[in-house]
Amino acid sequence: QVQLVEAGGGTVQSGGSLRLSCAASGNDFSRSFMAWYRQAPGKEREFVAGITHGGITTYSTSARGRFTTSRDNAKNTVYLQMNSLKLEDTAVYYCYVRSWAVYWGQGTQVTVSS
Repeated sequence: QVQLVEAGGGTVQSGGSLRLSCAASGNDFSRSFMAWYRQAPGKEREFVAGITHGGITTYSTSARGRFTTSRDNAKNTVYLQMNSLKLEDTAVYYCYVRSWAVYWGQGTQVTVSS
């Protein structure tokens, strides 16, 4: 059974940093595409950052320059380092893995306060 377990969410002041992690289990995801999405209250879920199995990254306009995604293929884990956080980054952040199928994590709340 495939599971994606996220960790690292919480509350941080504007300008602060957080690091999210997502550990995938139940299959070998070393060659999958892994990504982060987020959903703020009243808004649609949106792409934040993604990384291929080879380490090629892509970012949304709002994330580029502030967020960094990385992965450890041996651990089937993807990370999202978020720096210079803004109030508008407040959202539930979801891990996304695409291999033979698409899998989503349960989400972790990130709240940025003033």
